[in-house]
Amino acid sequence: MTYTKEKVAGAASSARPYVERAIRDKELRDNVRNAYSSARVVYDELASKRKVSDAATRLAGDKDLQDQLRNAIDELRNAAGRVGAVKRQSPEPMQAARNGLILLAGIALGLLLNPITGPAVRRLLARKLFGSGNGFMYQGNGNKS
Repeated sequence: MTYTKEKVAGAASSARPYVERAIRDKELRDNVRNAYSSARVVYDELASKRKVSDAATRLAGDKDLQDQLRNAIDELRNAAGRVGAVKRQSPEPMQAARNGLILLAGIALGLLLNPITGPAVRRLLARKLFGSGNGFMYQGNGNKS
């Protein structure tokens, strides 16, 4: 039983700075309130007894709903920035270089092995690397058995 009480106390103590920040920071409260109201407008417009596809079609075509949704997302981002929850760090240089190399290799393989673009890309690559001659002709090793 004490273990559960300790867990609750630990959770409450870790949430305390965020709650205090929300109490003191008027701009944070405004951001959360505006995000909620914008999301509520979008939800009220889309939530009905219609199909999901109807709601998606309505959202895709209605600029006002898109603006409301964009506003809700912006307000939530602002609130997260005020709390400090969003901390994006740049990856280490070696990790970034490795990821870039993997991405480049994937794109190259996709172009080379794609049945639509592959043959043309392979011909272009062969011409650039080996010249515009007739290409390579296999002549064997010359031994007659």
